[in-house]
Amino acid sequence: MSNPLLTSLLRDVSRTFYLTMRVLPRAVRPQISIAYLLARTSDTVADTELVPVQSRLAALRALRAAIAAENGPAPDFAGLRDGQALAAERILLERCQESLGLLRGLERADGRLVRDVLDIIISGQELDLTRFAAAAPGRIVALETEEELDDYTYRVAGCVGEFWTRMCRAHLLTGPGHDDAWLLRQGARFGKGLQLINILRDLPRDLLQGRCYFPRVALAAVDLTPASLLLAENESRFRPAYDPYLERAAGHLAAGWEYTRRLPWAEVRLRLACAWPLLIGAGTLRKLRRENILDSTRRIKISRSESRSLIFRSILLYPWPAAWNAQLNRELGRQGR
Repeated sequence: MSNPLLTSLLRDVSRTFYLTMRVLPRAVRPQISIAYLLARTSDTVADTELVPVQSRLAALRALRAAIAAENGPAPDFAGLRDGQALAAERILLERCQESLGLLRGLERADGRLVRDVLDIIISGQELDLTRFAAAAPGRIVALETEEELDDYTYRVAGCVGEFWTRMCRAHLLTGPGHDDAWLLRQGARFGKGLQLINILRDLPRDLLQGRCYFPRVALAAVDLTPASLLLAENESRFRPAYDPYLERAAGHLAAGWEYTRRLPWAEVRLRLACAWPLLIGAGTLRKLRRENILDSTRRIKISRSESRSLIFRSILLYPWPAAWNAQLNRELGRQGR
């Protein structure tokens, strides 16, 4: 993990998730870090709004093909690099060939797992760009159904939980006694829960850009439209539709926590790497329950100091299983449940 792409660059493109990468056991840290590095590269391509949608789609398809290939050059991202506001994201594109080299240096079985998950993630990004191609400020395009939302959260995050599970089964959880089907199901819910929280948190910002991930069918049930959500005063009308999605996200986090609890107690690093995003997600849900979720002037999230406090407490509590296991319910406000 001495390669700067997997240390300083990962830190710069995702400070919170970088902590999870650093605590992972060495047996799986490089593979998961490489997958994340390339997923962030594809995400940067998809999010470069100064470039037309069709050009971004072409770049994503080229990257997808390069990831699938055993050799060959990285795509030419010259037209995308100048559109990056963050220097770290420009570096991601400039050094894509090196990232591909890290992938191609993995053992064949590990490389296949990384390629499989990236193929699903990029398919979700391509679908997202296609679906919202006509979206713009003042022209909102919305998901139509619950199934579309569930499919999207699986493609960009649920599949990551499955990938994580398969990689850990190959290198860490190698003994008998593990229910693979159960772990894969819960791992997928783990990832979908984190992504659903992102969607629920970022709703006002996405609406301003013309994207509504909240399904029309759920809005229609409370006699609202996507455009109605641009008005913060509609929050009380929106809550009956919105709050069930908070509960759904909380249920996914609870599944992820049960997944974490089932991991061997001796796998301290792996359990902490799973616990931290779940606890941070639960803290975010707590804020979403009590603040105006249609207020576009501020982004609802827990602070870095709150994140550090959750991480520090999880380490301190580890020797006491009962207290450690109770952390998620405490963050969700479900004392005694």
